[in-house]
Amino acid sequence: MRPQPAPVDTGRLLELAQATMSRAPFPMLASVSGTRPKVRPVSPAAVDGFTVYVASLRSSDKTAELAANPAVELCYLDESHDQVRIEGRAELVTDAAVRREIWDGYPLLRNFLGSIDNPEFMLYRIRPERVRFMREWALEYFEVPLG
Repeated sequence: MRPQPAPVDTGRLLELAQATMSRAPFPMLASVSGTRPKVRPVSPAAVDGFTVYVASLRSSDKTAELAANPAVELCYLDESHDQVRIEGRAELVTDAAVRREIWDGYPLLRNFLGSIDNPEFMLYRIRPERVRFMREWALEYFEVPLG
């Protein structure tokens, strides 16, 4: 029997998508390695609307993949199976003030890296180009307005 998801109030897509993101703190990040897709859970260092900041290590595969191809997708999936998918581009953040703000607001970075000056500390801003919301397993995506 096909699931019967709750109806989606399209006038509330922004609110529904952001609520789903808040209930699903560890999205999956899809990137590309050569011609092969790679997916891994990430812990966003900060979220501003649909702009998501993700930290990485200079020596990680993720960093090499994003340098070669910055096209990514984040998929948030909450406990009721609502989804938010954010397609965008990962750009390396070099602005010292932004790096400091993220560093100061995310204790995990300090625990992992010790110092903001650690050369392993890489910070990416994923700017949304497309955001979609899906209720449960309805198999129907709704475009979330970006502004």
